[in-house]
Amino acid sequence: MPGYGNSPPLETVATAWGRVAFLDHVLQELGIWKPVLISPSMSGRFALPFIMLRGDRLSGFVPIAPVGTKEYSAEQYQHVQMPTLILYGDRDTGLGPQALQSLRHLPVHRVAVMPDAGHACYLDQPEDFHRVLLGFLRQLE
Repeated sequence: MPGYGNSPPLETVATAWGRVAFLDHVLQELGIWKPVLISPSMSGRFALPFIMLRGDRLSGFVPIAPVGTKEYSAEQYQHVQMPTLILYGDRDTGLGPQALQSLRHLPVHRVAVMPDAGHACYLDQPEDFHRVLLGFLRQLE
């Protein structure tokens, strides 16, 4: 994502609309239609506005303790009609449960808490993470 890690920042992603346009452009350029959007941590700044404004472009959503969940109301979440797997590690006592408080308003969701895992649960428990993720993806087929 622009501005994270070694990626240079882009002025165009300074706003939520800009981040939606950026992600939409990436999907179009790659020719990907109806993907499942997996969004760990900081990528929530891109994923959450995208599901609110362009959720029709997705077949599913997997937020993993994303940032930015408090920026939307329960009513806004209730309008998102896609299957969602909310994931976080049981040792993530900050962002994981905090994100769940907002994300639980998504009408078509289930929650998976990864045992013995922190904020980056996919790194702490990769086998369990992939088992849960693949189970969710199979339900979408």
